[in-house]
Amino acid sequence: MREILYLEIPTADTASVRNWLQTDFKPGNGEKVLTPEGFRLRTPAGNTNASGAIPEKLPSELSVFVWSVQRTTYLKVFRWADQPFPGEGQILQRLTTEIRSRFPHRYPEPPAIDLSQQSIFAALSSVYPLTVKYFQKMPNGEYDLKRAYWWEQRWREGVRNPQEPHQVVFSSAGTRAGGAGEAGGDKKIASSSPTYDIIYIGGALGVIHAAVMAKLGYKVLLLERMPFGRMNREWNISRDEIQSLVNLGLVTTAELETIIAKEYKDGFNKFFDANNPSKLRSPVLHTPTVLNLGLDSEKWLRMCGQKLQAAGGEISDETEFIRADIDKSQVIVTVKHLPSQTEKQVSGRLLVDAMGSASPIAWQLNGGRAFDSVCPTVGAVIEGGFDPGVWDSQYGDVLYSHGDISRGRQLIWELFPGADEELTIYLFHYHEVNSQNPGSLLEMYEDFFTILPEYRRCDMDKLVWKKPTFGYIPGHFSIDSSDRTVAFDRLIAIGDAASLQSPLVFTGFGSLVRNLERLTTLLDTALKHDLLSFRHLNQIRAYQSNVSVTWLFSKGMMVPTGKFLPPQRINSMLNTFFGLLVDEPPEVADNFIKDRCDWLTFNRLALKAARKNPTLLLWIWELAGPRDLLRWLGNYFNFGRHALVSALLSAWFPRFLNRINPWLETRYPGLWLRLLTINYAIASGKPRSPHQVAKITPEIIQKSEARIMN
Repeated sequence: MREILYLEIPTADTASVRNWLQTDFKPGNGEKVLTPEGFRLRTPAGNTNASGAIPEKLPSELSVFVWSVQRTTYLKVFRWADQPFPGEGQILQRLTTEIRSRFPHRYPEPPAIDLSQQSIFAALSSVYPLTVKYFQKMPNGEYDLKRAYWWEQRWREGVRNPQEPHQVVFSSAGTRAGGAGEAGGDKKIASSSPTYDIIYIGGALGVIHAAVMAKLGYKVLLLERMPFGRMNREWNISRDEIQSLVNLGLVTTAELETIIAKEYKDGFNKFFDANNPSKLRSPVLHTPTVLNLGLDSEKWLRMCGQKLQAAGGEISDETEFIRADIDKSQVIVTVKHLPSQTEKQVSGRLLVDAMGSASPIAWQLNGGRAFDSVCPTVGAVIEGGFDPGVWDSQYGDVLYSHGDISRGRQLIWELFPGADEELTIYLFHYHEVNSQNPGSLLEMYEDFFTILPEYRRCDMDKLVWKKPTFGYIPGHFSIDSSDRTVAFDRLIAIGDAASLQSPLVFTGFGSLVRNLERLTTLLDTALKHDLLSFRHLNQIRAYQSNVSVTWLFSKGMMVPTGKFLPPQRINSMLNTFFGLLVDEPPEVADNFIKDRCDWLTFNRLALKAARKNPTLLLWIWELAGPRDLLRWLGNYFNFGRHALVSALLSAWFPRFLNRINPWLETRYPGLWLRLLTINYAIASGKPRSPHQVAKITPEIIQKSEARIMN
């Protein structure tokens, strides 16, 4: 028996596909015999040897069947005999063409709703029944579902109108850098001195940065649309990365321990390979020091808020950003207090955009190319309800797939242990930003609640839901350090709004924490010397040349809108590369996934991947296309140039800056800021030495693999 066709059919309605196969599809040759999940196609009885069960005389017959997994339908065709079935090629071509025509890609979107007439639950129950059912079981579920709906609508609006983003930043000088235009006539710029040094919009990542700057002596205001301390995501990070918070004096070591909800022993990376050839299957990749600290995010936000206020900063929550008016001396921010619906204005020397991927400021500054890709991400924190033995909370899933391409997406799971027996589970996919298909949170949630039992055995109605986790994690394929606009006069973006994080496993939180010293030191220098113009602020960014070159990996995990790929294609690519990492020393995988991969290691791994799977280059060409491959060559050239410059400067440049600091900074502050920026760029993304990486013993591997297979 031989498999001769494997198709992904982008519909959850497997019964309709089966019915179409059995009643409507005309193969044009052979006798059609119906089976429970499809049909058999055989030659007329007179032409078939009755002793067909004997291996040497297998019947000339095709078996066509469908099945459902991941809320998606799959089809396979097997041939019984060694010789092709009469007209086999034409039959398979006809089947593929007609099934693609009958069941094309569809990209549904949430209905327009009026919440003044009905609740969010009533409005969405007919379209997303499981999403409504399980949000109703969550504390604050109605509020959170409204926010998920709002976030999706705002994201869609930005994607579909990229050339005409809603203008929210205005300049009194009429400057149009990044799309900022003249201030509207109904908003007057105050002439008094600004009240604050820094105004932050966005209280999740914003409060971390704000607390550090407040401790440096700046007068800070934090604006947050939600009640302060609420989070729609949990945060995971490694111990060596979070140490930067202690190094900067934001928290003590003892305080840091109080916000760590769980530190697990090992993390798994495994991709479905049942449909891959044997050489493209890989064992579990163990990464015990990647994202292995689960933080109590709400406790962490409260702690940062307390430190911000203790340093003289202020927090104004349930306050929505409306617009920013900028002149030569200050920025005036118009906001609305949501409970009272009253507007007011606040003024500062600098505005920091930490609003995340839905930021209207980020969309305006970057016009038609705000983001190149996105990870629509959904999930939940689950307090309990899993049967014993389903999962050991000492272990996590860093990246895991349990099936092939699903309705035009390669779905990937993450699972991180939390406090006590809590588990935080995410479902996401890498996705091109496309106006026809922006990417849907609510569709993903319906997938999540449907297929969670496929991923980890559970009775959904027994699970205890603590809160949902969701968001759009953006990605920008930067060719060099100046390719993305992260600033305007007296305005700068950080975190997901800046979209300079890794395309693999990290969000804006990981990027911010890993670059916190860099961002705060450079911004402190700019504020001290009033270097708050676009040309100065646009240098202050969390860009790493090794991160920009790895966007090809995330590109290889995206199914282009409207295109059909072999269902196993993306898993084959992931298994190829992660299989190489399994064979490397632990520090290589640790450095690669944490964005510390150097030029030599990157090239060595790329060459090994090409030798192991030569078709990988063709697959990447098919997915990326000539335009993006040319852009990537620019990334690669810049990566090599950066590696050369770093090798030439790293041994002496930092000491040289220390010596010239006393006289250069005061005389030429703009030059000093530029040199500091270069110094941080040289130091970013450095690999860790082997002794810094946790060792994996055979005992840990045996225990881990036993648990992952449950």
